[in-house]
Amino acid sequence: MILVNTDYITGKELEMLGLVKGSTIQSKNLGRDISQGLKTLIGGELKAYNEMMNEARAIATKRMVDEATALGADAVVNIRYASSAIMQGAAEVIAYGTAVKFN
Repeated sequence: MILVNTDYITGKELEMLGLVKGSTIQSKNLGRDISQGLKTLIGGELKAYNEMMNEARAIATKRMVDEATALGADAVVNIRYASSAIMQGAAEVIAYGTAVKFN
């Protein structure tokens, strides 16, 4: 499966199959949430939250690819990511794009 953030793939003629998306809501455990909250007092990278968001993007991408595969797609073009805070320490990540088949 080819994944790109452009609306074309050089040298390929594309048939649009439709919108595909995947999402997840992730959170860290209470202990990690407290330790990351304390980290904000002194500054620096919040590594536990970075890990959480990387994992969330990977899950959302896999779910999007699974949806595209079910449609018989060869690729997903124009991929975008969005995130939003659901509650303190929890975030939703959505990946979406257009599933295409090569002609």
